[in-house]
This record gives sequence, structure tokens and C-alpha cells, in this order.
Amino acid sequence: MSRPRRERLSVRGVEGLGPYTLVRLERGTLTPGIPGQFFMLEAPGCLLPRPLSLCLAPSGELAFLIDPVGPGTLALTELFVGERIHVFGPLGNGYRLDVSKPLLVGGGVGIAPLPYLSQVLKEPPAVLGFRTTHHAEAAVLVPNAEVVIDPVLVTEALPAGRAILACGPEPMLEAIRAHTAGAQLAWEAPMACGYGGCYGCVVKIDGMLKRLCVEGPVLCS
Repeated sequence: MSRPRRERLSVRGVEGLGPYTLVRLERGTLTPGIPGQFFMLEAPGCLLPRPLSLCLAPSGELAFLIDPVGPGTLALTELFVGERIHVFGPLGNGYRLDVSKPLLVGGGVGIAPLPYLSQVLKEPPAVLGFRTTHHAEAAVLVPNAEVVIDPVLVTEALPAGRAILACGPEPMLEAIRAHTAGAQLAWEAPMACGYGGCYGCVVKIDGMLKRLCVEGPVLCS
């Protein structure tokens, strides 16, 4: 596993995908790590960085899919080409890749780690769920994807006999846990440091407290 590093990187591109924004940064000396790991990105004008899953890792770049829901994520979507921000990572635990017949499952901006995961796993099938067709414009990032729109749920479109690797809102992950044993699920929580020092990302799963930044964000159901 790659050791995390902190580096100041230049913005290469900012592009809209439905309500989301794909921010492309130069890679510098950082490594993309394992799909499902995350990076802490400096949000201009904000005290704390924001944790974001790596979305794409083309040559020389790191790209992140962002939903501007608060001041930090909004500041990141308003970056301009050539601006430089500090980035720290890769952090946390990603997906186990030694699975047969993988199926990628994502919900909303939770599809963020799936494009890079799809690339590494040679484009397996995927099921992606979105609130609206506008949100579903981001599905273009994931090859071989079946897209469902609310009120249809991703659990209604899951084929049998597949190893599920998923990321999305907590209700979706809980539904997948109930549907399929052994699924690999990437959970979300606010993070201030990214390396286990602040205990800000502790969640209770099966009655046990987990620091998602060091024990996750990917956990097996």
C-alpha cells in the first residue's frame, strides 16, 4: 500500500456532470493508491480539508467527483485552472480486488470511486442509482453500467451470484447488506484529519465503533 504524502497540486480542469463537478489535478509525486482510498483536499477559505474518494487516475492526473453541498465542497468546485491546493493521501483502506465476478454498485455521488475501480478491474458490470436523470449524467464515468432512477432502487436491479463492491448513501448500503452477504461497502462520514487522530469519523456498524479513515472507508458486510 502506498504511503500517504502531502503535496501542493495544480488544477488542470473543472467540468460539470449534471449537478456534480469533476475536478482534475496534476498528480505530482502522489500515487493513486487502491480504488476506494481517499485524499484530503484543501478547500480554499475553509479551515479543514475535505475527504474525497479518487474518481479517476489518468496518466499524470488525479480526478475527484464533487457534489457541492456545503462551503468546502462548493469552494472546491469553484477552483480555476492553474490554482494550487494542498492534497494529502492516499488514505484509508480501499476495496479488495481479488474477487471473481465483481459487480460495482453506486448511488448518487457515491459512484465517485467506481470509475477508477472499474478501470483496475477491467470494466465489470455496474448498477448505478440516481435521484433524477440530471444526476444520472455522471453515469458516463462508469462503463458497462445499468442506470436506475428513483423510485427504482439499485437492490431491485442486482443480479445474483456477483461479488458486490459498493459506495453510496447509508440506506443503500444497509439494503445491500441485507441483500448480499460479504459485500464490500464504502461508508461515508465527516473527517477532519484523515488518519485517525480526531475521531470525527467514528460510526457504529454491527454494534462496534469504527474509525472510517483508518479501518475503512471500505468494510465487508
